[in-house]
Amino acid sequence: MQESIDLTVDTLATLVGREFAPTEWITIDQPRIDQFADCTGDHQFIHVDPQRVARETPFPRTLAHGFLLLSLAAGHRQRDFPKVQDVALVLNYGMDRVRFTSPVFSGSRVRYHTRVVAAEPRGAGRVLLRQEARLEVEGQDKPALVAELLALYVARGAD
Repeated sequence: MQESIDLTVDTLATLVGREFAPTEWITIDQPRIDQFADCTGDHQFIHVDPQRVARETPFPRTLAHGFLLLSLAAGHRQRDFPKVQDVALVLNYGMDRVRFTSPVFSGSRVRYHTRVVAAEPRGAGRVLLRQEARLEVEGQDKPALVAELLALYVARGAD
């Protein structure tokens, strides 16, 4: 549920330091991993061949692609991130400091935790929001991924 506060692109800096509720849990099952492999052409056996993984590795199951896990940040939002009243566009501006810190095995559930670390003006009606993101794996203390997500907020009527 989004908060009902009077937030605008120009006042995004008021969110700096704030941590939001995690995203919903996302199941990383083998069909999702296989679809990602088909989409990217990355069919390395550790992702798509459970029998070979069992025979040739110490892993209990196949592993999700790191870029699959990273891509989930695009479509899964914090439930309590407030609505920005005057926003026209929110553009993916990139990522900094991406690290894959722990494997995610097929059948695992994951969710993103984010905290706003900066809101940088980028001209009239534009703010670059930086959020620290951690991908939690259900039942594990160590995150699977840490990164800084960058989103450019553009206000309606900005040049």
